[in-house]
Amino acid sequence: MKKIAVYSIVPLLLVACGNRDDFDATGTFEATEVVVSAEATGRILYFDVEEGDTLVAGRQVGAIDTVQLYLQKLQLERQRASIHSNRPDVAKQASALRSQIAQQERERSRVENLLNDGAATTKQLDDINASIRVLNGQLEALLSNLENNTSALDANASAVDLQIAQVEDRLAKCRIASPIDGSVLVKYSEAGELAAAGRPLMKVADMSRLYLRAYFTSDQLARLKVGQEVTVVADFGGDQQREYPGRITWIASESEFTPKTIQTRDTRANLVYAVKIAVENDGLLKIGLYGEVRLPEK
Repeated sequence: MKKIAVYSIVPLLLVACGNRDDFDATGTFEATEVVVSAEATGRILYFDVEEGDTLVAGRQVGAIDTVQLYLQKLQLERQRASIHSNRPDVAKQASALRSQIAQQERERSRVENLLNDGAATTKQLDDINASIRVLNGQLEALLSNLENNTSALDANASAVDLQIAQVEDRLAKCRIASPIDGSVLVKYSEAGELAAAGRPLMKVADMSRLYLRAYFTSDQLARLKVGQEVTVVADFGGDQQREYPGRITWIASESEFTPKTIQTRDTRANLVYAVKIAVENDGLLKIGLYGEVRLPEK
């Protein structure tokens, strides 16, 4: 009877040895998610995405009604063209006075020659000089007035250009596009619905690189540092597991209570530190998948 009792303990010891934890931390996979919201108000003309689609950053996949903005832009462009058409031609408007001044200067040269020969009087020369001064004054006043008018028109045209730029910016915001490369997780709106600025349209996640958010006890922090290479084991259920190289990208500066779904090496630990580990996705990893972390041997 004693031998039977001894032998019956052996399988239990082997099972206990087989259940020994071979992980340093556990967690779940997450991704960089972006909620794409409408930046304009209007009816959605088209929205060609479905959940699971892969999107390229910046590529348009939908549009919000832009008719009113487009008509406003056309109106501003007509206004700008009208302003430019009223721009004075300084050379033409000043040419008449310049011609008169040139004629009077030729006349002054002729009178000066006559005066030298005694065939003209000093008064005639003084009258011509006075006339030239008057014409030069008129020319300066005309040029100043034309310059002021031109500056005012340029300022008005510049203001219209700014309004056009504002409308173009609003037109650009009627385009629906993802700011990142990624997959559509959720689609919140459909074509034909009314969009409002700030209303979510879809949620996109970068699935090329996932992050395992694992939790470590304070005793393990001394073995962790940002940039450290670790081994991540993804659990696909049953006996299906796969190892991936991972790199620590972030370590929490404050502790938190251990989430109920998380196991730690020290089952008595109440406070843990969250750590994000980047893992390149081979297409098998999914958001919410369970994973384990193995640290390098000391």
